[in-house]
Amino acid sequence: MSRWPLAVVALLTLNACATPEPEPRPEEPVVVTLGDSVPAGTGCDCRPFPDLYARLLSSHAASINLAQPGFTTADVREQVGTSDIRDDIRSASLVVVMAGANDMAEAFENGDDYPGTARAVQDAVSSIVDTVRSEHGSPVTVLVLGYWNVVRDGEVGLSAYGADGLEEARRATRYCNDALRQAAEHSGAAYLDTSAAFTGDPTAFLTPDGDHPNAAGHEAIAALLRGRH
Repeated sequence: MSRWPLAVVALLTLNACATPEPEPRPEEPVVVTLGDSVPAGTGCDCRPFPDLYARLLSSHAASINLAQPGFTTADVREQVGTSDIRDDIRSASLVVVMAGANDMAEAFENGDDYPGTARAVQDAVSSIVDTVRSEHGSPVTVLVLGYWNVVRDGEVGLSAYGADGLEEARRATRYCNDALRQAAEHSGAAYLDTSAAFTGDPTAFLTPDGDHPNAAGHEAIAALLRGRH
C-alpha cells in the first residue's frame, strides 16, 4: 500500500474539518432624515416615524434622525452644507426630507403671499436634494415628504381657526405640497404625500396640540412609507 506524505494527509484533514465561510450579509439600510418637528417626533413620547420606518425595512437597519423642531427649508439647506453631518449623509442608503411646513405656516399666520413662499420652498428643497447627492458621492435615493396640514388640524384646528380658517390652512398646505412635489421632480427625488396616512378626520393621529403626530400617527406614516417605497 502506498504511503501519503504526512504534510498532504495533514492538509486534507484540515480542509475536511474546516467550517465553510458564511455568506456575506447584504449591506443593511441606513435611513438619514432631514427636516422639522414632525420627523423629529416633537410632542410625542414615542419613536418617530423615521425610526419605525427603518425598523420596517430591516431589523438591522439604522436610523440617523437629524430633523430639528422649528427648522424651515432654509435651516435644512444650511444644515446639509455643514461638515458636521457629512459622514451621516455619506453613510445613507436612503435620505428622507420633510421640511416646508414652518415656512408656509408663517405665511398662513401672517396672511402672506402663498405663491412666493411656495417658490422659496421649492428652490430650497431642490438645493437640499442636490447637496445631498453631491455630498454622498454616489447614487442615493432621496424621498421628499408632503404634509397633511402645515398648521393645526382635526378638532384642535377647527376650534382654533373655524371651518373657513381650516379650509384656508388646507389651501396653504396644497401650495406647500405642490412646491415639494415639484422640487422632487426637478431634482430627481421621489415624492410622497403623508396625508394618505390619515384617512378622514386626523384627530386620532395627532397629539393634543393638533399639530404633530402621536404614536398612532407616526406608526401610520411609517407604514405608508413602507407600503409605497
